[in-house]
Amino acid sequence: MSGPPGVAALGIDLIEIDRVERALGRRPRLADRLFRPAELAACAGRARPARHLAARFAAKEAAIKALEGGCGPRDIEVVADPAPRLQLHGRAAQRAADRGVSLAVSLTHSRDNAAAVVLAGRAPVTA
Repeated sequence: MSGPPGVAALGIDLIEIDRVERALGRRPRLADRLFRPAELAACAGRARPARHLAARFAAKEAAIKALEGGCGPRDIEVVADPAPRLQLHGRAAQRAADRGVSLAVSLTHSRDNAAAVVLAGRAPVTA
């Protein structure tokens, strides 16, 4: 990974909300393969849960790109705290540790699309 000091990598993802809604409707178990229980619970009470799940899925895809692969969607959890942040598990946590990075996330959605940007940053080196 290379880039400006402190920046290790950047991941971005954009997805159509209707596509996520259709996929989850056709394959009910898919949600359990992509999301952790707390993520599903956080979105369940919302009007149009697919909008919020799509934003979380975009964040997971962007994080996988920022970590240069090697992990899956359930290795990454989007937590509202109150602003969104990423909680890494399993292979994602290991990849971040191996690279010496932490991840920051920004999510957005419109009526039709959800998007996320994930920055993998290194702590500044001090002498």
